[in-house]
Amino acid sequence: MQKLQTQHLTRAAAVGAAYAVLSLFSSVFSLTFGVVQCRFSEALCVLPFFFPETVWGLFAGCLITNILSPYGLLDLIWVSLVTFMVALLTSRCRKKWLAPLPPVVLNTLLVGAVIAYEETGLTAAFPATWAINGLTVGAGEAIACYGLGMLLLWQLPKIPYFRDHGCR
Repeated sequence: MQKLQTQHLTRAAAVGAAYAVLSLFSSVFSLTFGVVQCRFSEALCVLPFFFPETVWGLFAGCLITNILSPYGLLDLIWVSLVTFMVALLTSRCRKKWLAPLPPVVLNTLLVGAVIAYEETGLTAAFPATWAINGLTVGAGEAIACYGLGMLLLWQLPKIPYFRDHGCR
């Protein structure tokens, strides 16, 4: 039993580290923070479909990444919690094609709102800014999750290691 727990902890830590590194790599192309976001790391948000223990790794990786956020404490706390919620919902999906949906929908709505709030506060400009930010964040999220994430969902079960360790 101890070996299984160690494997889960190791897998979660590896996913968290990969999320942080991929997010920082995306920042080289100015895709990690801002109105237009397409974090390559968001493709990893589909992993809880196979490995529920990666929920915590994704949360930690997002938290580490958001330390560098230009949106400050609100982004650090709120967006990291959004990633945690996304990962939990993904772990409960039963169909592969649904696994990328929670990250796309929640990030569109909630991250779009965080960015809009940081840009406008609760002024009259908030709804329009939220809509624009939500659409751009959602588009980047769809590219990452339905593009790269679906590739992970379809290819991981074909790799013997992952097939032997829980990929269905």
